[in-house]
Amino acid sequence: MNKSLQTVFEYHETTKHSQQRYARSLGYMDWATQPDPFRNYNGCETIQLPLAMDNSTPPYQLLGSDLPSAPLLKESLSQLLQFSMGIAAWKESGGSSWAVRCNASSGNLHPTESYLVLPPILEEQNALTSIMHYTPKNHGLEVLASLETSLWKRLPKGSFLLGLSGVTWREAWKYGERSFRYTNLDAGHAWQSIAVSAQMLGWKATRLDSVSDTDIGTLFGLQQENRFFEKEHADMLFVISPESIDPSLTLEDLLANTPLQFEGIANQLSPSMQKWDIIGEVEDATSTAQLAQKPVEIKSINREPSQESKAVVLQRRSVHIMQKETSLLTKEEFHTILNSVNTSLDAKENSTHLCLMVNRVQDYEQGLYILLRNERDAHDLKEQMHTDFLWQTTDLENLYLLEKRELTMASKAISCNQDIAADGAFSLGMLCNFTEQIQKYGAHRYKELYWECGAIGQQLYLEATSIGCSGTGIGCFLDDMMHGLLGLKDNRYQILYHFTVGRGNVDSRIMTKPAYNKEDWEWE
Repeated sequence: MNKSLQTVFEYHETTKHSQQRYARSLGYMDWATQPDPFRNYNGCETIQLPLAMDNSTPPYQLLGSDLPSAPLLKESLSQLLQFSMGIAAWKESGGSSWAVRCNASSGNLHPTESYLVLPPILEEQNALTSIMHYTPKNHGLEVLASLETSLWKRLPKGSFLLGLSGVTWREAWKYGERSFRYTNLDAGHAWQSIAVSAQMLGWKATRLDSVSDTDIGTLFGLQQENRFFEKEHADMLFVISPESIDPSLTLEDLLANTPLQFEGIANQLSPSMQKWDIIGEVEDATSTAQLAQKPVEIKSINREPSQESKAVVLQRRSVHIMQKETSLLTKEEFHTILNSVNTSLDAKENSTHLCLMVNRVQDYEQGLYILLRNERDAHDLKEQMHTDFLWQTTDLENLYLLEKRELTMASKAISCNQDIAADGAFSLGMLCNFTEQIQKYGAHRYKELYWECGAIGQQLYLEATSIGCSGTGIGCFLDDMMHGLLGLKDNRYQILYHFTVGRGNVDSRIMTKPAYNKEDWEWE
């Protein structure tokens, strides 16, 4: 086994929570070093974007269908960013205020940053391609560099690039050594948030698997360490386009013309940082080149009529308390939620299955279920799991009843004794084909598995919101207790993310305010 793979497997094992010990962290909140959730670059030009709150968006049930494509203009670009990476609302309580964004985040800490490579569509670009950073706090674009490139001749009109990066320290401040997991889950949340926002405009978001982390970092100036106090690592690069794009698209001409010097110095997020050596090791190990995955067909999703899509995106929240008495879901609601992730989300092979602990769903017995998101793992999972599981078909395609039993207390215990896992309609663990996938595709696949789980989580959030329910991602769970419930005895399959769905309790003590104050906005 090569060193990178060994580092990944050791990191994953070391950062498991168990009844005997949690993964290492400070164990307390060091408020003096709490990271700024907003990155900005000092000393560069900022282009203000118009607010998209009044924009009309398609009904949510039509997303993913063949909608007409909007032209790439300042207004449509603004909408994409605002409804994916922008602020959904501000919350206030007890003299404190905090932002809630459209993309979900572990602990609302938001390690993910977004960057653009934009063809010359704005007057401020002076007919040059621009490399930009998106600032959600003031909904603007910071111009980091300008260049000329022939890339746009190879892409459909109206295409541009969007990249994601991560600042692991934002999560490590609270979660310590386990934070690399959460940072990559949040990258997945952001990825799906961008994909859904693109669908509102009739656009497609294609994640490129031909561009290395190093090249992405070079493209956005992340390798220039003198411009950063806290390390920021490259994650993904998308082509946003009216048409489907080959994920093997190469960018040699763009990279060859990327400037050596960028404008702007990144703001310092904390006065000091706690160093976790194990995080640096796994970051380095997973910076290897990603390998292309098998393409698959995305199945269409049939939904009942729902709200306007922007309303769903802006209403998405993580709830902290589920109302046990009202969390009963109808069979139709249950199927709607699961159908939204019963397909590939990015036209690449699924590696993640959903293991459900069903507590309150009409016409469904309490018990343990599994939603198989690919067929190739079916036989292997039957051999790896408890031999007495039923594998009984249900009314939903690919959903099987494994065991009839009451699981509310088990749900709670597995989720670090959190009531929210027991009080909802159901909770689930995202079970990945782990060892085989990482050995097949390399250490970088470790990040990608978390991205897939994060994308599933973001979709579950939105789907639950669309039918008047609530969802919450759960990062704190006892890894091997869940594996034991399934009968898994080694690391061939691993649970990477937990989630729960029900009807949330609204805390009346917390005031909600608009994301952006129109009266103070500087319109172009």
